[in-house]
Amino acid sequence: MPLHPVIHAATERLRARSAVLRSAYLKRCSDAAEAGTVRSRASCTNLAHAFAAAPADDKSVLRAGRWPNLAIVSSYNDMLSAHQPLERFPAILKDAARKAGAVAQFAGGVPAMCDGVTQGQAGMELSLFSRDVIAMSTAIALSHNVFDGGLYLGVCDKIVPGLLIGALQFGHLPAIFVPAGPMATGLSNPEKAKVRQLHAEGKVGREALLEAEMASYHGPGTCTFYGTANSNQMLMEVMGLHLPGAAFVNPNTALRDALTAAAATRAAQITRSGADYTPIADVIDERAIVNGIVGLLATGGSTNHTIHLVAIARAAGIIIDWNDFDALSDVVPLLCRVYPNGSADVNHFHAAGGVGLLTRELLDEGLLHEDVTTVAGKGLRRYTTEPRLESGNLSWVPGAACSLDHAVLASANAPFSADGGLKLLSGNLGCAIIKTSAVKPEHRIVEAPALVFDNQDDMLAAFKRGELHRDFVAVLRFQGPRANGMPELHKLTPALGVLQDQGFNVALVTDGRMSGASGKIPAAIHVTPECLTGGPLGRVRNGDLIRVDAGAGVLDALVDAGEWLQREVEVPDLSPNHHGVGRELFAAARASVTGAEQGAISFFAA
Repeated sequence: MPLHPVIHAATERLRARSAVLRSAYLKRCSDAAEAGTVRSRASCTNLAHAFAAAPADDKSVLRAGRWPNLAIVSSYNDMLSAHQPLERFPAILKDAARKAGAVAQFAGGVPAMCDGVTQGQAGMELSLFSRDVIAMSTAIALSHNVFDGGLYLGVCDKIVPGLLIGALQFGHLPAIFVPAGPMATGLSNPEKAKVRQLHAEGKVGREALLEAEMASYHGPGTCTFYGTANSNQMLMEVMGLHLPGAAFVNPNTALRDALTAAAATRAAQITRSGADYTPIADVIDERAIVNGIVGLLATGGSTNHTIHLVAIARAAGIIIDWNDFDALSDVVPLLCRVYPNGSADVNHFHAAGGVGLLTRELLDEGLLHEDVTTVAGKGLRRYTTEPRLESGNLSWVPGAACSLDHAVLASANAPFSADGGLKLLSGNLGCAIIKTSAVKPEHRIVEAPALVFDNQDDMLAAFKRGELHRDFVAVLRFQGPRANGMPELHKLTPALGVLQDQGFNVALVTDGRMSGASGKIPAAIHVTPECLTGGPLGRVRNGDLIRVDAGAGVLDALVDAGEWLQREVEVPDLSPNHHGVGRELFAAARASVTGAEQGAISFFAA
């Protein structure tokens, strides 16, 4: 199937606007590749430090310089379910590397915080900035320059984008991302959401709520809804950085372990001394970035990636913006119904055909670039296969030819929606992103008076006092990157869901985030410019009529133009004492951070 003309045109626009930056990036990568690793020319002191604690056999081959050395960079911790399985991975990777004629060293760990734990707490102010800390931690791990490739162990939210941004700073090195997989299915996501709403209404107590949450989040692995964590895994696959079919295999299974070992084997093969040198700079190019956006749209993925993909692309010398997402959304059909866009979880999606079938459907419609470089070899068609383990031997076989559940994974000729459900809004309130794939058509236009809040707790307090039982647009201001680190605002979802279910027309407009679990409430998020930089959202007053129109792409305050321009932006108390540790810890970073539409980049750019 020829490439769709809109996909072709979008890719060419990226190439044209990125030409200078991309060329400089590739030149740096080429120069680094030609220089080789320090190991080949290091002083004896440097070299001795690099393998002083290595096992004798590893030390011998590293000293001789015969085998490639693979860096393991991991986000392991044993508090978070998604990352706990990674504890076992280094030993598996090291053993597989030795069998493949390579050495693998644990080069460094990166922090991994969970937005699910910090949701609604002051710690959420650290969340977005943790991505750049992870990127720096990754670069620090690689900075010893004794490695020939990298294995990156991460799953959730900011972790995978941070690992990728850091890895791209060493674009001459091959990189394979090694996922942990989702936890087994527990309490269904719709049932969990129902209990949350009942608790918000005061109809069930804390014990019932906790029981429901524990039945949902119950074991090792990623949360099973299709939020940022699982959007990450889909992206790594469709962008060619996983082994095919690796994304959604459950942890602590024989197949998961075999895929982990295979990642080390393949990493050894694609180093400069191997038979198929594949630096990450060749994998992440303009085509891969477009493929990532298409995959995000076709699956109804996390709105966080309207920030992260911008930053990832920039780290590879590629410039994308929200107009690219918007233009591609017009032609990319929605093929997946996974919670919060449906009732199924990612295990159900995987069983119905998963990423392999999704990739085949999109390739057959000309909506993905097939002619890309991946860690598995040339061509994205490889990613329509799925891994099998038979008698201890791992192989790849053709994936499902058609969906095994059309209510979860549709075909391209009978999609759930003709567009990707991600829209760009603009108007006198600025620009914003809205995810419509989980919002019913009758809720996609809301015109109602504004109720203005500068703190999500104030809004919840108003709900508990019974003051929000009306049509309104909640305008939550001063939640952007410079103000307080741009926390997610899912603490508001149950209350807003209750009000919508009671028949009220409600919407949220904010310069903060709602991210991957954005659901049935129309939410204009990432409003830019943010209030703290003088963004127009700061001019909104209680009672102003606000129009959120996802169909027409409109975000307007219906206020007399003259009066609107005369209003000043109101700035509340944003002192460190007013909020949490993120306000003070990242004060310097917040002063220079770019806006959401530029990926909230504070440290890394090509």
